[in-house]
Amino acid sequence: MSQGGSAPPGLAAAGAREVSMTIPVAPEMEIVATAQAAALGEYIAMPRDKIDEVKLALVEACINAFEHAECRDEQLHLKFRLGRDAKREWLEVEVLDKGKGFDSGKVEEPSIEKSFVGHRKRGWGLQIIKSLMDEVSFESTPEGHNVVKMIIHLNK
Repeated sequence: MSQGGSAPPGLAAAGAREVSMTIPVAPEMEIVATAQAAALGEYIAMPRDKIDEVKLALVEACINAFEHAECRDEQLHLKFRLGRDAKREWLEVEVLDKGKGFDSGKVEEPSIEKSFVGHRKRGWGLQIIKSLMDEVSFESTPEGHNVVKMIIHLNK
């Protein structure tokens, strides 16, 4: 899995390509999630700046779920997947909550002008996530789950 071409022993050798964890909806728990993302990024020799981008996007996704999802089980379910094909390697992060759904297309795009005029400094989370990650998708399932899937490529 490393950029050198051969997988380091451990996770890949064991056939495990996914790590799952559940965190409670509670202050500072997004930091626990970022520690896992950083560990996987380091494991696959992801550059430090890319790890930091994943961590910031993950913090934004977790905080959005904490504040807006109204999770029925008061938990976020996270999956971290390592992927590789002939052209590139990637880290995929999935944040799932069991809260009320939302339509990302109906979320108003933030603007600098509105931030200064209206004194509204919030509302930039989705924009930040989209700017940091290579691929981002949002899904609300019929079962009432919201899924944010974020992918960053190691080598484009």
